[in-house]
Amino acid sequence: MKYGIVAFPSKKLQDLANTYRKRYDPHYALITPHMTLKDVFEADETEIGEITKKLEDIAKRFAPLEIHASRISSFFPTTNAIYFRIEPTPQLENIHNEIQDQLQIGQSKHVFVPHITIAQKMTDSEHDDIFGQLRMTGVDEKETIDRFHLLYQLQDGSWTTYETFRLSGAE
Repeated sequence: MKYGIVAFPSKKLQDLANTYRKRYDPHYALITPHMTLKDVFEADETEIGEITKKLEDIAKRFAPLEIHASRISSFFPTTNAIYFRIEPTPQLENIHNEIQDQLQIGQSKHVFVPHITIAQKMTDSEHDDIFGQLRMTGVDEKETIDRFHLLYQLQDGSWTTYETFRLSGAE
């Protein structure tokens, strides 16, 4: 089964992201706007029990995440994805690295860039047009996220929560 680890922003920031995702993200119906902490990985039932225990321990060590969606950026030319950039902080780096180190499942496909995708899978010309428009709109939202989630993928391709972990530590 496929799993992933994400943090969901507030409803306000999700609603803002969804105003763009409805039009520009073919994954709109499959998953809520989120910040990925661990890329998709495969695990079986015995492994997922161990993974859950490790994630519980990590959540007890880390404080709620302070995030700042500061601007609209793009991964072009690697992909035509457009996203809300979440300012990197030592805390975000540390929790990402801790999850990666503790789970030891699959290497990260990319360098960790905290973000919330708002548009993807566009042609180059669509990307250039939409990115130009969205950059002028901008984003500037600060908030606290007090939990992260282990998700699993359903047969229809959508994602749902397997377990939620409350961030209750001091780091």
